[in-house]
Amino acid sequence: MKGGNPDGIVDHLRIRSRFGCILTGSVPRWGSVMKVPSFSGLKPASQTASLAKRMNRSADTVHEKLLRSLLWHRGFRFRKNVAALPGKPDIVFTWARLVVFCDGDFWHGRRWRELSKKLEKRANAVYWCQKIRANMLRDRRTTRLLRRQHWYVIRLWEGDIRGDPERAVHQVERVLLGCLKSKPCAS
Repeated sequence: MKGGNPDGIVDHLRIRSRFGCILTGSVPRWGSVMKVPSFSGLKPASQTASLAKRMNRSADTVHEKLLRSLLWHRGFRFRKNVAALPGKPDIVFTWARLVVFCDGDFWHGRRWRELSKKLEKRANAVYWCQKIRANMLRDRRTTRLLRRQHWYVIRLWEGDIRGDPERAVHQVERVLLGCLKSKPCAS
């Protein structure tokens, strides 16, 4: 599937994913912007569902604020939602070259096999399968890009942060304390 044109699109793709959703679209080249599925032709399942999805936040989510609060109380200082870095990480420790993403379970495809089966039974199934799959692919690309730029990347799931916030903090703290002992930290 090599070849190309100037807009970064390699080839058109229509496959059935191994998780059951039919994916259509274009395969982007490394570093190009991946287009998410279009809403054209789709209607909200209900006004309530439409409002609920619009109210979801991309920054300052409950689990993100919980993790930040615990890290702050332990004396760690950081920047949040740094737009200059790929993926706009939720928490950035510039001195340690560490970024932390607090990924929402739904939007980032946690337990994708189960989630995709549930989505196929709901309204606009094709759109949601494509949307979340595109998010998962973007997450992988972002992680690879940051690692190539010598950043250490931690991705934590919303459910794990909410379920055991101390464990999530310990994961971040362990890396940060390792950075204090030996420079450079990034892997």
